[in-house]
Amino acid sequence: FSDHYLEVPFDLSEVMFITTANNEDEIPYSLRDRMETIIIPGYTEYEKFQIAQLFLLPKQLNSHGFKKSDIEISEKAMKKLIKEYTHEAGVRGLEKEIASICRKVALNLVYSKKNKRVRITLKNLENYLGIPKYKIDKIEKEDAIGLATGLAWTEIGGEVLSVETIVMPGKGKLTLTGQLGDVMQESGKAALTYARSRAARFKINNKFYENCDIHVHIPDGAIPKDGPSAGITMATSLISSLTEIPIR
Repeated sequence: FSDHYLEVPFDLSEVMFITTANNEDEIPYSLRDRMETIIIPGYTEYEKFQIAQLFLLPKQLNSHGFKKSDIEISEKAMKKLIKEYTHEAGVRGLEKEIASICRKVALNLVYSKKNKRVRITLKNLENYLGIPKYKIDKIEKEDAIGLATGLAWTEIGGEVLSVETIVMPGKGKLTLTGQLGDVMQESGKAALTYARSRAARFKINNKFYENCDIHVHIPDGAIPKDGPSAGITMATSLISSLTEIPIR
């Protein structure tokens, strides 16, 4: 290898490059094709809890000038912090949230001019971190028109995936939102084609696509999504919205 800027040669024949990534799909294909991929599973919720209590919290307390007894995070508060304030395979974001708590406590102590022990609980957690950033996946208890539930795979494990479809007067426009990748957008188009080809079977007007617009949305719009497995869920949601029959 020769550096084009310094024009100095380097012998890389005996070098082994080790790289890491959170999402394999974001690695350029030409680069990924030259790599041997080793997939390492993320931490479980229990492992994150233990790492936070035994290592991350003591580390941040020390970094912010606190003693171990100055700040305590209850078990329930820590679990909520893991579930609803972070969304990751590792604990990098978790450590940042714990650091934010320490900074907020330090600021409050400066203003109050009182040196007292602080305990973080479910009741006061939002006072330090604000409202939760992520919601816990829950299946709707009541049947709804146009709302279908599926399953999704992510680097941090399985998740519940909701698909929402609304049909309104228009000119046949299909809108897909929720940061959907190319493959998932194709699944949405395939779902529309399936509904059109089976319109008579589901007692749908054969010309429905000419006088209505269709909007398919997958919540958590800030999170990119892709893959071919949501096609049946999209089709179910779309047909439910067209027939006005709730999905069980």
